[in-house]
Amino acid sequence: MDKFRLTLAAIAVISVSACCQKKTDTEHESKVAVSSVLLEQRAALASNTKDQGFGPQSPRDIDSKQGTNNRDFSTAPAHTEMNLCNIHFHKNAEHKGGEFTLFAGEGDGHGYNSGYKYSGTLNKKELMPVNDNICRNKHGSLSSGDTIEVHYVHSTAKVKPGPTLGSCLSDSIKNPELRVETQVFVLVNDENALDFNDLSKHEMKKGLAQALNIPNNTGLPIQYAGSTTGPSYNEKGSPFQVSWSVRPKVAKVDIASVGKWCEGNIFNEDHAHGVRNLVINQDLLSNM
Repeated sequence: MDKFRLTLAAIAVISVSACCQKKTDTEHESKVAVSSVLLEQRAALASNTKDQGFGPQSPRDIDSKQGTNNRDFSTAPAHTEMNLCNIHFHKNAEHKGGEFTLFAGEGDGHGYNSGYKYSGTLNKKELMPVNDNICRNKHGSLSSGDTIEVHYVHSTAKVKPGPTLGSCLSDSIKNPELRVETQVFVLVNDENALDFNDLSKHEMKKGLAQALNIPNNTGLPIQYAGSTTGPSYNEKGSPFQVSWSVRPKVAKVDIASVGKWCEGNIFNEDHAHGVRNLVINQDLLSNM
């Protein structure tokens, strides 16, 4: 995914296997050995951003407030005072924390088979497999029990909802303020669960493009200063500044409705995107 795809936030953190070590932010509770690819990418990111003036990066552990990146930028307005410009989602949560702390695995180094999963439990009915190839691409399809992180991207530019980060920019304003309202969902085989087509509804209100049904019952959003995300930034810094709002609780969504949405929408989204490695370097994180 190129830099114009606003895919933002959270995967694979370093874990430790030995006992008797002092716990730090670079450790992971799953005790899964970290792949050499992930370690190499973390080292490359540190090297390529050192003393280069990059602002705080994303995704991050929302349960940790620590960070030493002091590059400041103005916090974007509330999303209700901005234009919705894009909706997309990632397979597995990019961010870690709240109810999504289960390490999904080391991944392939390109944003897939990594990230974080819903750490709660589901019943047999919710986990019943579906026969359809839900949102399938070359990396596979979505299944009951999968976790997705949805990004409702907003811009201060005078724009309309559309595909990619390009829809958040305009010829008149090339550097608008950006905000991402973030909700993690778990896919369940249950027609009574939330409908993704309802969750993605939007319309003009008071001259602004607005998402109508962003969940408001999944905990107080964790707000912090960060960046755009995506696997293309695993080894380099993102130059885009983003104000983030990440809800800590997971909601259940009907997997069939997600599949229906992937069959056609104005954002041209038909699959789940990969995720950027979780940023753990304190020099690249803001202090919350």
